[in-house]
Amino acid sequence: MYTRITKTGDRQYLQLVESFRNDRGQVRVRVIANLGRLDRLSPDKLDPLINGLNRALGRTENTSSEIIQEAGRAHGNVFALHELWCELGFQKALSRALRSSRREFDAEALIRAMVFNRLCEPDSKLGCLRWLETVALPAMPDGVTHQKLLRAMDALMDNAEAVEDALARQIRPLVDRDLAVVFYDLTTVRIHGEGAVEDDIRAFGMNKERGGIARQFVLGIVQTADGLPLMHTVHPGNVAETKTLQAMLETVLKRFPIDRVILVADRGLLSLDNIHHLTDMANQSARKLEFILAVPARRYSELTGTFRELSFDEEGLAEAQFADHRLIVAHDQLRAAEQSDKRRARIAELEAMAEKMVTKLDAQDDGITAQGRRASDRGAYSRFTRAVAEAEMTRFVKPDLTADRFSWSTDEDAIADAQLFDGKLALITNAPDLTPAEAVERYRSLADIERGFRVLKSDIEIAPVHHRLPDRIRAHALICFMALTIYRVMRMRLKAQRHNASPRTALDLLARIQKHTAHIGDRTFNGTSKTTQEQLDLFEAMGLRKPA
Repeated sequence: MYTRITKTGDRQYLQLVESFRNDRGQVRVRVIANLGRLDRLSPDKLDPLINGLNRALGRTENTSSEIIQEAGRAHGNVFALHELWCELGFQKALSRALRSSRREFDAEALIRAMVFNRLCEPDSKLGCLRWLETVALPAMPDGVTHQKLLRAMDALMDNAEAVEDALARQIRPLVDRDLAVVFYDLTTVRIHGEGAVEDDIRAFGMNKERGGIARQFVLGIVQTADGLPLMHTVHPGNVAETKTLQAMLETVLKRFPIDRVILVADRGLLSLDNIHHLTDMANQSARKLEFILAVPARRYSELTGTFRELSFDEEGLAEAQFADHRLIVAHDQLRAAEQSDKRRARIAELEAMAEKMVTKLDAQDDGITAQGRRASDRGAYSRFTRAVAEAEMTRFVKPDLTADRFSWSTDEDAIADAQLFDGKLALITNAPDLTPAEAVERYRSLADIERGFRVLKSDIEIAPVHHRLPDRIRAHALICFMALTIYRVMRMRLKAQRHNASPRTALDLLARIQKHTAHIGDRTFNGTSKTTQEQLDLFEAMGLRKPA
């Protein structure tokens, strides 16, 4: 069946005709319908017929209207994050905690958008608005403004305790009730902004990222041995790390009904007061509280006699007593040799520098003057003392400032004491049933929390913070913590399925799944780009349903 144009005089007609064979097998043509004079036919007369045929075949209707194609929006990444968000119960938890009849916008949806923005394309709140225009985020309301994002952050802090308790309830099923190894560490987060505000948490302190003094706040993270973040803490930028430990542990015990907790923390958190408080908490609680804390280098001077008497086994492990608790020491011979050689090399460089100064001064005393500025004993003292301090060798190389002529000495006893601690890791614990090897292994797993800090500062980009008000800073930290939780859950699921993609790589690959919208006349057509097998494998590995 096909159309045919015929002529009658000077007029043309459009016909619908059909080819067939007669009884003799000859090909003949018959007219099915006369559609009318060609010069009188218009699209509005033929379109109903064409559209009827298209509908019968399941095709798009015919139209003379212009086809307007909107820019594609990333969908696969935010779809996966939304599925995970709902599956973890965060949507219900935040909706209940942030429920308010006075608020005319959906606070949970805006918080969710800011969390997903940290994971996909971290930016400022204004940058988050621009990002929302490029993604097809499920269940996202219209009319999002910068002011609404800030008000959502305020709502988050107005209900901070309820929100954090609700999130903890969603995480509890993932935590082993019988035994939880809890890792705790702190990091510093750079912050911008001048001027003081009430209860300001911005303070100048030693920044771990820059290695110098910077305006900052301190962020603490608690996580399980599996890498699952449990909670976070926010402190002023000049807080002493040891002062944060007790309150953190009390909150963990309150929010998570764990029967036995083994706290693992770095050397900056160990003090005798902390040990006393931890022991008291263990004695008062029906639950079992144990700890593994690294002994800071400043306490090593108290261990000199103990270290001299240690006897290491084949695995380089030894045990003694310190502060009425078990002292476990791990010794790495290769690292010890590297540290000793490095120290000796630095001392040799300083001694060579001093000998060169003495040679020049002696030559001047003999009347031999070299080119350049004349040397003096006081100047030699000044330059050498500064060089020793910069090399951090003041314990071992000591200029004699009381002598009239420039001289120095090397303290071999101090060098021998320092070599006694080279390559050694000292841990203190009250866990009676942990072997030395198990205690060292658990402490070394603390490195995973450092990887979490790197994720916060690189992929999630928690810093620098441009907020000024304390509650806005805390809200920013909570949003980034929720992003870290989702990131770690993604990592745990991918790792469990032995998938080699990182969460960052997975989100980048899924972002290629786009939502497309086209307008034809008064009709709108929506569609999703075709998924690849690699993208389907990611959804399967994370246990998430695929986008329709």
